[in-house]
Amino acid sequence: MARSIIETFSAIALIKIHVLLGRPLRKWRTTWGTTAAERQRTYPGDELLTDPKWSYSHAVTINAGPSEVWPWIVQLGQGRGGFYSYQALENLVGCRITNVGEILPRFQHLEVGDAIRLHPKAPPIPVALVEPERHLVLFASDAGSGEATVWGFHLLPLEGGRTRLIERGGSTHGDSVRSRLAFGRMLLEPISFVMSRKMLLTIKDSASASRHDRAR
Repeated sequence: MARSIIETFSAIALIKIHVLLGRPLRKWRTTWGTTAAERQRTYPGDELLTDPKWSYSHAVTINAGPSEVWPWIVQLGQGRGGFYSYQALENLVGCRITNVGEILPRFQHLEVGDAIRLHPKAPPIPVALVEPERHLVLFASDAGSGEATVWGFHLLPLEGGRTRLIERGGSTHGDSVRSRLAFGRMLLEPISFVMSRKMLLTIKDSASASRHDRAR
């Protein structure tokens, strides 16, 4: 309980820092963990958002193969495996998230068109592309409002049975103030970064620990 409270206040403090120092920290925030080659590379799903108002690429190296990392990716979602981030903070805004520390067999299959929820009252994000152990891309758009969001996970195998996990996402917004606040980079980008960084590091630790446990 105490650890959860500390993590929640730490996350809130980090978000405030990124909001206040939005411009100076922007390059680091939108390229965290990636190499120049990874940022320039085209990934499946990039074509879905042709004119993003903001976008990012994050990455971690995981001491586990793609087949060991994929189960943690495919079960992401509200009402599924959670998002492995700051659970208490997510639940403060009504997300009703439970982050699991294990692989859940019932959530190991996704198909194009399946819906992943971030919040029980928010519209779900459909699965636009799924290639097991390689790519998972979520995409939602609303032509009427001009709003669109893409969120992708890409697993690249490395030597030694390791994986490079690339997270790439972005959004565009309409002209209204509400749309700019909800989908613009001023607030969404800092919040997304703090939550995503925690998520990637948790996936890294979880997949690596699972491999270690099986090797014992």
